Formats: sequence, structure tokens, C-alpha cells
Amino acid sequence: MPKIEQWLSGQDFARGDFQAAQMRNFVYLVGDSDSRRAWLVDPTWDADGLLRNVETAGFALAGVLLTHWHPDHAGGDLYGLQVEGAARVREITGVPVFAHRDEAAWLARSAGLRETDLTFFDSDQVLELGAVRARCLYAPGHTSGSTCFLVWDESAPAERPRTLVSGDVLFVGACGRVDLPGSDPREMYRSLHERLAGLPDDTIVYPGHDYGERPASTLAEERRTNPYLNFASLESWMRQMG
Repeated sequence: MPKIEQWLSGQDFARGDFQAAQMRNFVYLVGDSDSRRAWLVDPTWDADGLLRNVETAGFALAGVLLTHWHPDHAGGDLYGLQVEGAARVREITGVPVFAHRDEAAWLARSAGLRETDLTFFDSDQVLELGAVRARCLYAPGHTSGSTCFLVWDESAPAERPRTLVSGDVLFVGACGRVDLPGSDPREMYRSLHERLAGLPDDTIVYPGHDYGERPASTLAEERRTNPYLNFASLESWMRQMG
């Protein structure tokens, strides 16, 4: 069975860090309950605290998954503030850091992660951790290599809902910005309206930030209420977002 824990910056880790609390990042533990091995998704702000959380949860860290290169998700220079991230976790533990290859240049420049530090995945590649699977859903727009992770248990009944760790592609009630370096509003439209369109309504959405009315949602609820999933056309989207 997959074990997914959602940890909020400034509360569940990086306690007392004003900037971490302001950014309201979610970091996720995605673990295999049988092997007691886990991935950390987007570990930032407090590497030691996050590793303590992994240990307290009863897991051994097997790797890091990055949704995108931004410093509040991968670590690095955030407006002059040096944020701990994946490079520090790798330095302490030696685990692999998985990222989309389109993020490589940005991660080297911002997060101090060279290509030799990274294990690249391709679009739709499925990563395995015991019975846990994570499909890498390429969803550019916020950044050129933004990726969501669709998580499920290979041994569970097929009808059991899957979980989408959506990074800064899809939030509860919103979506990621498209006015930052490397952003592309047209690609964000395609990611939200085409690339994620085939996922079932009961998919559970775990976003990269606590920006909504609740910390998680379902695709059914987002399709019903999220205005960014309800633009009639690319043209109308570009008039609003471009």
C-alpha cells in the first residue's frame, strides 16, 4: 500500500522560518508500506527536519522526485535567500534525485545540481518503489519541464482512486503562474486542458502549495469549481493569461 504524507513548510518542518511559512510549500512523502522505503517530493527549506520526518514515519529514503526547478521546490537562490533543497538531501543521504531533463540547465544554475547529480525521467515513464508506482506526467507551462506524479499501488484493485502530486501545475482553485522565466501560457493551457484531461474524476489532487480553501481536492471538484480548468478555448485563455 502507498503511504502519502503531506507536510507544510513552517508547520511540519522549517518551524520558525518566516519565509518558509510565508511560501506555504507542501513536501510529500510517498512510501511503500511493505518495504518501508520512500521518496520525498520537492524537499526544501529544512533538509534535516524533513529527513527526521521520514525517519519518524518509519521509512528509509530511496530518492527525491522534483516537480520543477524553482528554489522553493528544489532549493537554491530565492530572491537572494539561499534555500536548502534536493542538493542538500543528496549530500546527506546519497539518494538519486529524479527530474525531467528539460529542467537540467535551470537546476544546475539555481539549485547547484549538475547533470551528473540527476537521474532524468521521460514523459510517461513509470518509476517503481516496491508495489508503488509513480507515472511522470509531463505538464509544461509553469516551467519547461514541470511534471506531475500520478501515484498508485500496483497490487491494489484497479478501481481504487489514484493520487496526483501536481506541483505548481494545478492548485486547489487555481494554477501555477505563467509569467516567470521559462513559463509558457500556451503550454499551461494544454497541460491543464489536454494533458491532464484523461485522468478520472476521482483522482486525488495534492498541490505544491497550500493556497486553496483546503489542502487537497479531487479532479472532479477542480473541474467543477476551478476557473482555470474551465476556459472555453486557448484564445480566451490567452486573452486572460497571455
